[in-house]
Amino acid sequence: MTSVTSPEPTGPLLVRVRAVMPALAPAEQRVANAVLADPGGVAAMTISELAEVASTSETTVIRFCKQIGVPGYPQLRLQLAAQSATESMRPEVGGDIEPGDSLADVVGKVAFADERAVRETAQQLDVDALAKVVAAVAKAPRVDLYGSAASSFVALDLQQKLHRIRRVAFAWSDVHVALTSAALLGEGDVAIGISHTGTTVEVIEALEEAARHGATTVAVTNFPRSPLAHTADLVLTTAARETTYRSGAMSSRIAQLTVIDCLFIGVAQLVLPDAQKALEATANAVRRHRVKGPVNDQQN
Repeated sequence: MTSVTSPEPTGPLLVRVRAVMPALAPAEQRVANAVLADPGGVAAMTISELAEVASTSETTVIRFCKQIGVPGYPQLRLQLAAQSATESMRPEVGGDIEPGDSLADVVGKVAFADERAVRETAQQLDVDALAKVVAAVAKAPRVDLYGSAASSFVALDLQQKLHRIRRVAFAWSDVHVALTSAALLGEGDVAIGISHTGTTVEVIEALEEAARHGATTVAVTNFPRSPLAHTADLVLTTAARETTYRSGAMSSRIAQLTVIDCLFIGVAQLVLPDAQKALEATANAVRRHRVKGPVNDQQN
């Protein structure tokens, strides 16, 4: 059975603002944009001043506060001030990649975006929801994984990891194959849909098909109020930011892999010692395909 309502956004304030942004009304989005553009400045504003900056009403500002889980405007100002103080102590080497940036600048900005995506994803990840997904996957007779484009590589990564600990998993990127596979799932099976925006039609359709046949459905998305999240029984959220040159698309993949790694380790812990034996067996199976040398013989 799919969830009726999506989980409320969690984590640092600005992460929550970005997470709910697509689901906000236009006037509320203007408030959100003002907050994201200058968190410290908004912390010093009265509610009337923020309403004027966002070309909206004080009532809309209050509604915006409720949408991000803040009781009222005074609490919003306090949280913005606290987060701005924290961010000011962290070296800022990020920002959007510009056409004239040097290659060294590009390296620094991409690394900063990736590090921030991992850190903020960990801060807001719902551990209780993760534990439920881990338990479901550990005992599932079969796990289906759906993803398109960049998210399909994340699905393949999880498939490979689960296979190595003797969990039956299949990653599908073709919508027809995904739908036919989903139609064969049943109670006890798990279907995981991966989409940064949570709006990828093919992934949503596959997850809906799996739900119709009784499988436990899981969404991995950046936006907890997205259509994909509304489709799923359980939702695991990431916290990656989009930018002009799509370093956001790259950091979104890193954020998804962070969630996937946490899921995999959790499952492996539940099925020890069988997982350890399986990992050793699979490592031995490919060892002869490595050139012998002074490097450490570790599994890729």
